[in-house]
Amino acid sequence: MITLTPSALEEVKRLMEKEQKPNAGLRIGVKGGGCSGFSYVLAIDEATPKQYDSIFEQEGIKVLVDAKSHLYLDGTTIDYKGSLMGGGFEFNNPLAKKSCGCGSSFST
Repeated sequence: MITLTPSALEEVKRLMEKEQKPNAGLRIGVKGGGCSGFSYVLAIDEATPKQYDSIFEQEGIKVLVDAKSHLYLDGTTIDYKGSLMGGGFEFNNPLAKKSCGCGSSFST
């Protein structure tokens, strides 16, 4: 399961309103690359699941994760920190053995 904190949920709702996609969901995944081997990917996406997607719902927000990414993200909590100096989404991934200083890539 992947969990969004209240502040992450608020930011996702704000982004969905800004992009005028009230029926969209949050697609979360990983891709090869980054300082540590894998990079996190977030996108406001149509809430229609693709084959083999895992779907989680929190406070009306659908979270979609492809099967391969779910293997690397299971148990992850996503938070959002706002800051004048560059806030953003933060991943607390219990499966990550190490991550880079910016927090956007990891390895297992």
